[in-house]
Amino acid sequence: MHQDEPITVDRIEALFTQSDQRFLCARWGRPVAPVIFGLADESLDIFRAAIKAGFAHAGHPVVETDSEMGANLMVFFLRSWDELKDIPDLAHLTGVADLPQRLAGGTADQYRLFRYDDHGGIRACLTFLNMSGPLAEAHPALLAERVMMQSALTFAKDFTADGQMAALIRAAYDPVLPVASDQPTHALRLAARLAAQA
Repeated sequence: MHQDEPITVDRIEALFTQSDQRFLCARWGRPVAPVIFGLADESLDIFRAAIKAGFAHAGHPVVETDSEMGANLMVFFLRSWDELKDIPDLAHLTGVADLPQRLAGGTADQYRLFRYDDHGGIRACLTFLNMSGPLAEAHPALLAERVMMQSALTFAKDFTADGQMAALIRAAYDPVLPVASDQPTHALRLAARLAAQA
């Protein structure tokens, strides 16, 4: 999505329509407690600041620790998918037994999964980034902003991190809206909140 393209109801619906054509838009149902692995200190500070600023813009709290999990937003930076094998209890952490083999056999440079609470809200997000390909050329601040946005809602499609997407995320965190919805008509409600922000 480009900066000059308006976010229509159809675009919003597409952003949250999964590969099986199931619609799901969910936001975090608890404060976000991030932890980042595999970054040098100078880049780590950039990512921490981006996560904190992004969720502050959405009106959602970021905390040091989650009482249940310790950390619930986990971002792993890897030099290759082979490094997944070095992560302790990876299968238990992700619920995917063959994740290293699956990713090594594909072309993706990132993998993200969500876990949900009893109300359908996000309770955890795990993001794995393979920095051996195109992501190695990404500007740290821009990559940090993108990672934050992609972890804020259950986006099913990739997108360009820009002001319009930040506004969409803020709209989805409006307390008037449900924490999660599987109804495509939710896109209409998001569009209305976006219009109210304008």
